[in-house]
Amino acid sequence: MHIIPTRIEHENVSHSVEAEVRRLIIDGAFREGDRLNEVHLAAQLGVSRTPVREALNRLAAEGALDSRPRIGYSVKPLTEAEFTQLYDVRPILDPAALRMAGLPSVDRLRALEELNRKLEKTRDAEQMITLDDEWHLALLADCPNRILVGLIESMMLRTRRYEIALMRESAGRTNAIRGHEEILASLRKRDLEAACAGLQVNMQHGRSPILDWLRSRSLNKTARRAT
Repeated sequence: MHIIPTRIEHENVSHSVEAEVRRLIIDGAFREGDRLNEVHLAAQLGVSRTPVREALNRLAAEGALDSRPRIGYSVKPLTEAEFTQLYDVRPILDPAALRMAGLPSVDRLRALEELNRKLEKTRDAEQMITLDDEWHLALLADCPNRILVGLIESMMLRTRRYEIALMRESAGRTNAIRGHEEILASLRKRDLEAACAGLQVNMQHGRSPILDWLRSRSLNKTARRAT
């Protein structure tokens, strides 16, 4: 089936291309193993090859695409096995980083509250994930172990295409916002351990709904093959 993606009209062309290709992968329009041709994709999106190449490189870095010399880019599958292994890491890493960071300043608490308000007002799934990531990185900004923070940033990239599916559902956004509020409430009380416990729960809340989505997606794929 020939897919015609949405034409790109946003200011940040490269990131818009990235978001559109990721959407098509998540929706199943670009399927496992499909090769993405830079020239054809640029023509379909109405952009030059440079932003397409930049976008595909970033998608390869986050694990959504496979990149091979002289072969190009192909779509990697969304799988339960990859998701569960990735998603089980951050409930360990983030609380450890928060303990090292310690209790945030009053100014940082205000910044975290403002980011959470922005997240509450946002309806675009890509922007929700971006703001959610910003919130967590702001929470951990004072962690002295930058290698640990770097690992968390890497996990954010690797789980992004899974979490966008979660943020499309209003329940996913609501749970994220409430989780942040509970963590902030503990920090206002100067209870770091309670905040770390809340952060661990917050990092686990999306596991079940994303697994349900993956299983439903797999069933739909099997049904299409059978018809």
